[in-house]
Amino acid sequence: MNRIKTLVLSVAAIAAASLAVAQDGAGDGFTFEWSRKAMDGSRAGIIPVTAENVDTALGHFDGTTYVAPNGRKFKSGCTPAVAKLLIDAQPGMAKVKEVIGHSAELMPCGAPESAISDWFIDCLMAETEKISGKKVDIGFANHGGIRIDMPKGDILLDHIYSMFPFRNYPCYVALKGKDIRPIINRMAEHPELMGCGGIRLVFKDGKVVSATVDGKPLDDNKVYGVATNNFLLNGGDGFSIARGAKEVIMGDVQIKEFMVEHIRNLTAEGKEVSYKADGRITIE
Repeated sequence: MNRIKTLVLSVAAIAAASLAVAQDGAGDGFTFEWSRKAMDGSRAGIIPVTAENVDTALGHFDGTTYVAPNGRKFKSGCTPAVAKLLIDAQPGMAKVKEVIGHSAELMPCGAPESAISDWFIDCLMAETEKISGKKVDIGFANHGGIRIDMPKGDILLDHIYSMFPFRNYPCYVALKGKDIRPIINRMAEHPELMGCGGIRLVFKDGKVVSATVDGKPLDDNKVYGVATNNFLLNGGDGFSIARGAKEVIMGDVQIKEFMVEHIRNLTAEGKEVSYKADGRITIE
């Protein structure tokens, strides 16, 4: 039952989705087609839940009758049961429903780069410089480490915990340019896997056409400070960023925690999250 509750809550907290199921052409299985619907209240009146808006976001019970936010009443079937699970869970979830900031616009995940991946990697580079006390020239982070889009509007603590759910830590790695080349060569072959910062890359036909740092070609003999996460150090997504490292320093604050701190600091300064992809990866 706990597992079912977790699944229901996770799905409801992120988006309303519709599922079309049809038998495939072979007749021995099913194909699934998903479409995501924003929780904007257009279907049943249900909107994203914060710590203060449970009644207006999820509805309420009048005796044993569930009253949806749009006024529709449900006395039987699975709808009241599911609604009760969601509503009863809200006091325990109040902490993660705290509004910690505001996003100027929707920032969807995407590869080879997107506004959210560029934003995150630049934050990762700044945090890695801070925890290591060393200059960071380049940043690498896997797209799979960003699990949901940044919504437009209020940013909940839950959004960031869902965005960066893994127990990953920022890492500083000192690498010569020649040891960075295998990393960017794999990126050229699989641009869907990883984004970057500090380095501008041009790929064509699965090959690296150019790689520049601060406007200069990547130097095989120069030692660069690289920011990444511990997942990618030794084999994560097929990358081994620590291979050939002159030095490795791992931070002790999880990625999701310093991203929360970053957003709180922006809010304290009267700023919102706003970022644009800057073309650091080009595929010709």
